[in-house]
Amino acid sequence: MKKEQNKASTNFVIKRIINEESLGGLLLIGVIIIAVIWANSRFFEFYHYLWHELQVGFSAGSWELKESLHYWINDGLMALFFFTIGLEIKREVLAGELSSIKKASLPLMAALGGMIVPATIYAILNYNNPEYIHGWGIPMATDIAFSLGLMALLGKRVNINLKIFLMALAIADDLGAILVIAIFYTDSIDYLELLQAAVFLIILIGANRIGVRRTTFYAVIGFAGVWLAILYSGVHATIAGVLIAMTIPVKAKVSEISYMDRLCEITSKFEKEKPNKSSLLTKNQARLMSDIEDLTADANTPLQKLEHALHPVTVFFILPLFALANAGVHVEGNILNLLFHPISVGVILGLMIGKFLGISLFSRIMVWFKLASLPEGVTWKQIYGVGFLAGIGFTMSIFISELAFVSEEFVQIAKVGIFVASFLSSIIGMTILGLGRKK
Repeated sequence: MKKEQNKASTNFVIKRIINEESLGGLLLIGVIIIAVIWANSRFFEFYHYLWHELQVGFSAGSWELKESLHYWINDGLMALFFFTIGLEIKREVLAGELSSIKKASLPLMAALGGMIVPATIYAILNYNNPEYIHGWGIPMATDIAFSLGLMALLGKRVNINLKIFLMALAIADDLGAILVIAIFYTDSIDYLELLQAAVFLIILIGANRIGVRRTTFYAVIGFAGVWLAILYSGVHATIAGVLIAMTIPVKAKVSEISYMDRLCEITSKFEKEKPNKSSLLTKNQARLMSDIEDLTADANTPLQKLEHALHPVTVFFILPLFALANAGVHVEGNILNLLFHPISVGVILGLMIGKFLGISLFSRIMVWFKLASLPEGVTWKQIYGVGFLAGIGFTMSIFISELAFVSEEFVQIAKVGIFVASFLSSIIGMTILGLGRKK
């Protein structure tokens, strides 16, 4: 009975996240179009000034922290985005599609193939140029919101299990991207600052162990301690979001059995209460309703409450704002020169061909050796479609390109490659899935 309740609860969470990601993906498409038009209009100078030159921040005495809006979005708000990803990863590992070897093997290996093959293709094309080779991590990423948003346009033609497979694959992909950022895109490290961050993390872990459940405590210690220390350490600050997420409690204050017993007791009292003749509740009814709210809060886990609250914020605010600040590629000169630049070619072939080959090949190997099986109702044709949709690397690919290259010219070239690859991958993936029928 408990397993069935957990499964139903997990499925509800997954479906809600898929719906939000789908709507967010469609919003993301609109924002991208706006950013590109804005950056190539006569208002480009204002676009550049707003995101890259306008300084905002705060100070306390002689201490001051002022940076551009672009910096605050990429290093600040995106840390909150990665915090949400961390919550999702933790939930999936504990009770979701990555909670067992049987469930996790196919999406994990598909994600691994979808990272190794694209990076290899890029590296082969740019191995002889030390300035270009640093972008090998760009085609490794998958934009889950974008891909699920496009998949939503196909409606019931797409099996729900295929959406869950794509979401699990993308979450595993995000974990790989986080590791790549932490290990390979960190130039210099201040170990004293990292030590301070470790101390604050130990405090958060200790608080979890002794039963501290207030999310404000984790927010204050996480921001003032972990995030700031990692920010000054040289490691990208978004990693702090994932580390803090790992410390958030996953145990409820009240067990499921106690919750159900107490809920039945309260609702029984509520039913026996003689109602008012007006639309207002009686004093006792209002108190009982408040008791139900408190009881429900105690029965919910801090991790799930935070994920429920933050997921819409990241999907409908942070990611669109990131896209608006980063997707504005100002095209100057011959577009063909940008498209056929080694960086752009590596990104395009890595995302469009590498993702498809990596995901399809590794999935085939897993099923061939009976180490995993396809999700119920999912066909190989649909897996191939997902392989191409995973080539939409927009948000994470742009994020990594900002870290990979110091030269703004190289960043712009990489973004052109990302746009082209994401567009072509979406067309091919949607065509394959659209021609298939729901099994």
